[in-house]
Amino acid sequence: MRHQGRIAKWKDEQGFGFITPTGGGGEVFVHIKAFSNRQRRPKTAEFVTYELKSDAEGRMRAENVAFIDDTPVPSVRDQGKLLVWPAMLFLILIAAVFMRRLPFHVLVFYAVVSTLTFLVYSADKSAAQKNERRTREDALHVLSLIGGWPGAVVAQELLRHKSAKQAFRRVFWITVVLNSLGLVWLLSPPGAAALRSLVGPY
Repeated sequence: MRHQGRIAKWKDEQGFGFITPTGGGGEVFVHIKAFSNRQRRPKTAEFVTYELKSDAEGRMRAENVAFIDDTPVPSVRDQGKLLVWPAMLFLILIAAVFMRRLPFHVLVFYAVVSTLTFLVYSADKSAAQKNERRTREDALHVLSLIGGWPGAVVAQELLRHKSAKQAFRRVFWITVVLNSLGLVWLLSPPGAAALRSLVGPY
């Protein structure tokens, strides 16, 4: 039987808190491992549904906890499919460099910016867990827009950071599309001519 309640207290550093049942009653202990969606951190005042289980000492605790406003969480196998996109991009870049359709500088630029973006995501997740100053979302989007989106995809999937917030994800995929269109333009005759005027023949 599932119950509904609101997170009354949450200690993020310790990874546990208490739920106040909607229908009344005493607070129920909940641990971070009890949440079905591990892509987002619980917050005070969020509504959840849960099952009641007793531990070895007979104390009640919440298990199989789900956020009421949550979207279905994709399986690990489905999440891993997104990692194919960064790999495909770099294969395309390597092929374009080998065929002299793009200069080697472009491949290096994508690699450097993607690595930087991954590190920024990692630092932002650490800041979120420690309740420290966060990186602005528009800064993350700018990094993706200029070519760091492969690193962002890897960070979102491996670090489980910024992967559940739908508003952020919508803007993120817009930056991916815009950057990809820019790359397609660089492969076109006008784009190639403009690039050669900047970096010289390749």
